[in-house]
Amino acid sequence: MDGVVLRDIHQPPAPPWWPPAPGWWLLAALGLLALGAWAWRYWRRRRHCRAVAALFDETLAQAPTPAAQIAAMSELLRRAARRVDPAADRLRGEDWLRFLDAGVEPPRFAGEPGRLLLEGGFRREADAAAVARLRELARARYLDWMGAR
Repeated sequence: MDGVVLRDIHQPPAPPWWPPAPGWWLLAALGLLALGAWAWRYWRRRRHCRAVAALFDETLAQAPTPAAQIAAMSELLRRAARRVDPAADRLRGEDWLRFLDAGVEPPRFAGEPGRLLLEGGFRREADAAAVARLRELARARYLDWMGAR
């Protein structure tokens, strides 16, 4: 072994960063698939929310008088209430107002707005400002029940 010169150990070169290993491609594909699914659901939810809000607004816009608007709000709320409880559309008077306020603090329909909702559709005339306040409350509750908020 005379005269044999030993050389230092050479490390192999580091693997290149491109192209990535197949596992990284799979992870990237799954990430893109998840992002696409989330975007699709988000887009459908937004479209649903806009459609529900537009239905409420268009129905009230077609009502010629404040009393007709109150009647339309009552009808829309009763239809939406069936999503929460199938028997809710048959509630009357104070039971209906308590149902409208269920889960909401402070109660919004317990006072004048509730009375206006119960009786306003049968009045000859209704105060436009009171109807506008009721519209805000009814719209918020309708959107909640229809899953648009």
